[in-house]
Amino acid sequence: MTTIAVLGNGRVGGNLTTALTRAGHEVRVADRAPGAAADAARTARIVINATPGAGSLDRLVALREELRDKILVDVSNATVDGPDGLPAHLLYPGSSLAEQLQEALPETRVVKTLNTMLFPVMTAPDTLTRAPDAFLSGDDPQAKQTVRELLADLGWRKEWITDLGGIQTARATEAAILFVPHVIRSSGFAPFAVSIAR
Repeated sequence: MTTIAVLGNGRVGGNLTTALTRAGHEVRVADRAPGAAADAARTARIVINATPGAGSLDRLVALREELRDKILVDVSNATVDGPDGLPAHLLYPGSSLAEQLQEALPETRVVKTLNTMLFPVMTAPDTLTRAPDAFLSGDDPQAKQTVRELLADLGWRKEWITDLGGIQTARATEAAILFVPHVIRSSGFAPFAVSIAR
């Protein structure tokens, strides 16, 4: 059992909270109440960023002390939304939210994952007709191993998890968010994930 703080209680955060609790972890959810995020992060071993990506950097930098020596699992994508509310542009072109977080929080071990799929797939990868991929980006091998174990608790098989390398590789997976509005407009809001055919 691991103590986990989930920052963000929308569809992504709620889905992860339910699944991780079911897997036996002690999960604390930080709502928008003043001090809730700091309280949750302070007592957790792993912190999951499921806040809207456009505001994530400011929110998490404010938790610098609470996040010191923690693993920060970033599942968000920082985008500028179009008129229909779907992602239109990347907020950090030529970089990524994960890189910005790692640079701003050097004493926190940032791992990017689960950001290349619609949220239901994060906790039920075996419901798709083909095997999906969960990508890992991060500079700390031990932190990535811990996140691998967390993904296994969410139903991800070992062969579905691909370690892309350092945190800089997150810019590639974050750019995949630009597929999402086109797929949704074409096929509707049905669960899907980016997958590498081998």
